[in-house]
Amino acid sequence: MHREGILYIISAPSGAGKTTLCKEVIDIFPNLRHSVSYTTRLPRPGEVHGQDYFFAAPAEFERMIAAGEFAEWAEVHGNCYGTALKTLEEYRKCGVDVILDIDCQGAQQLKERYHGGVYIFILPPSFQELRRRLDCRSADSVEVIERRIQGAAWEIKESRWYDYIIINDVFSKAVEELKSVLIAESCRTGRVLELVAEKFDI
Repeated sequence: MHREGILYIISAPSGAGKTTLCKEVIDIFPNLRHSVSYTTRLPRPGEVHGQDYFFAAPAEFERMIAAGEFAEWAEVHGNCYGTALKTLEEYRKCGVDVILDIDCQGAQQLKERYHGGVYIFILPPSFQELRRRLDCRSADSVEVIERRIQGAAWEIKESRWYDYIIINDVFSKAVEELKSVLIAESCRTGRVLELVAEKFDI
């Protein structure tokens, strides 16, 4: 008997460091996988199709929406992002834990659809630091950065309904805090009770 895979939903303003944190813990936990999202935005330098995102043309994305192929999807900063329903269902049934790096809109959709998901919000230490990180990334225009900063205020307000909040000030500390959440959730009574009953015949 194996337990159902756990969905870890991680959200944050752009530049808070959630993607880097996700990659770090995936290298630590052998049963943890990253859910690769679909997006209509163009690849940034160094991004690989199928590894960082599935880059889809707007028409293909619209087709997938119409066919009900997304567990969640949202338009963020002028581009569409979505999580394939088939991917999540396969991971959960196989007992594989999956981490989703998605925005607040998508997280809300999943919260309404799935029971037992774990919702984690990553915060930057300040708006000033968030702006500095976005500037240093050199991936977006000044206009896009300003739009992201403005959107961050709304996103941070949404953090109040998440299960956990981690402030990514010192990266190594944020990694340890995220690891602690994953370990604790894997030991939650409701997730292991069936296994206990089987092993101890109770």
